[in-house]
Parts: sequence; C-alpha cells; structure tokens
Amino acid sequence: MIGLIGFGRFGALTARYLAEDCKVLVYSSSQTAAAIEAVGALKASLTEVCAQPFLVVCVPISAMRETLQKIAPLIAPETVVIDVCSVKKHPVDWMQELLPNHAAILGTHPMFGPDSAAESLDGRKMVLCNVTTRPALYLKIYDYLRGKGLEVIEATPEEHDRQIAVSLSLTHFIGRSLAEFGAEKLKIDTEGYKRLTYTLEVVEHDTWQLFQDMHQFNPYAREIREKFMAAMACIDEKLEV
Repeated sequence: MIGLIGFGRFGALTARYLAEDCKVLVYSSSQTAAAIEAVGALKASLTEVCAQPFLVVCVPISAMRETLQKIAPLIAPETVVIDVCSVKKHPVDWMQELLPNHAAILGTHPMFGPDSAAESLDGRKMVLCNVTTRPALYLKIYDYLRGKGLEVIEATPEEHDRQIAVSLSLTHFIGRSLAEFGAEKLKIDTEGYKRLTYTLEVVEHDTWQLFQDMHQFNPYAREIREKFMAAMACIDEKLEV
C-alpha cells in the first residue's frame, strides 16, 4: 500500500498510475473523496496515509518543509518517504533534518507532468537520489519504475540541481519571457519559431508558484539565469544595429 499527500494535478497523475498496481490512500485538504476515487485511489486521514510502507509527498517545494514537520511524528517505522520536487538539494536536506531516523528517504524528480504523461509513461525520465533506502528495497523500486516504461537516472541532489537549473529552470524562464513578450503562433513562421512557441506551450499550464519555487529553491538557478541574460546582452551588442 502507498500513502500520498497532496492531490493537485501532479498528485492526481501519480495516484492514477500507482493505483494500477496497488492500493493508494490519499490525504488532501481540498479534494473530495469522489475526485480521488475517480483515479482509482481512496481518500484517507493524514494519520492513515503516513502509516503506509511507502509515502509519496506531492506538495509544492515552498510547502515541503512545513509538511515534513507536520508528518514527522506520524510516520511508521521503516516507511520510505519519497518526494517529487523539481529541485533536490533542499528537500533532501529537509527530510534528513526533520524526519525520524527510522524513516528511509528517497528523493525523486519525475521529468514529466500531467500533460506530457497523460496517456503513457513510456520513455519519460525519472531521476532518483537515494539517501537512506536499503539497497535491496531501492532496487525493487528502481525495477518497478523501469517496468512502468520510465528511463531511470541516478544522481546526487547536487548533480541534479546543477543540470536542472539549465534544462528546466532556464527553459521555463525563456518560456515565461516569451509569454511576457506576447509571442504567439504566426501564419508566416519558421521551424525555429515553432520550436520557440513549443517552449511557451510547455510552461503555460504550470502555476507561477512552481516557476517561482524552481528558481528560489535551486541554488544554481540564479547563476544560470544571469549568465543567459548576459549572453543575450553580449549578442545584442555585437549586432551593432
């Protein structure tokens, strides 16, 4: 059995896929039992959810620390606590600081969302940052994810955040900038411009909270963002027009 905290768009997607293989209990302060049952899961109390052998925490990064403080006294011995944040260093540090020693910790970052994985997980990427999960159990989790069609990538939290500062945070920064600029589909376009508008489409369904969190809590995001803006300014100067 798996416990899941949070039932936003990504929490609902997670519950739907996990419910294909096991019983999933969901704690949500806002969603109804009917909405949760619609994806094959069951609504439960926070105490019930935290008593499960696997606990997936699907809350915004900015709410992660407060959530961990709340659930720490409720976690059963040897429960594997799994986060799904799009940054890893801070969430992993918080879990190590706040969770009881009898809990196992596994940091993850599903590299997909409710839109891109709506129909299938095949070929999607999942990053794993194992902290204290026992090797044999970790291997079972690894194999389970591979069996769902995911490409599993192992990394340290630092390695993850350095790369994701470019591949995610910067991509979303460009997409948000295009939206602010007013970019839209044009009849007279190019393949390059189509790719730019695709970047815009990637971010338009995500919340501002997610965008802000991935920059605020990734220790490398500001550096990458500033380098990119400096590069644009340099290119602009070189035009001399």
